[in-house]
Amino acid sequence: MGKELYVGHISYEATEDDLRRTFSVAGAVTSVHIITDPVTGKSKGCAYVRMATEEEAREAIDCLDGALMGSLQISVSVARPQKKQGHTSGGLKGKPRPGSRFRRGQR
Repeated sequence: MGKELYVGHISYEATEDDLRRTFSVAGAVTSVHIITDPVTGKSKGCAYVRMATEEEAREAIDCLDGALMGSLQISVSVARPQKKQGHTSGGLKGKPRPGSRFRRGQR
């Protein structure tokens, strides 16, 4: 189990300090990162919280998953590792290109 947690369904107005205070009931919080829209800079309603130990992360899930934070019921789970975003060939993901010799159903 990792020390990084994914927190979903948080208020768009929640701050990193709000999350730090909430998660400190389970142990030492080492970092908080609210996910924001790159264009508007506004919260997307989710965040990552890193706890100091795996034990504290487990405690945070046990205590806070489904808890109310403000008026919303948050979800807390172990953060999944981010998938590598490899370079694609720029194709149309399985769709034939316009003007190509083969069409769907023909070979």
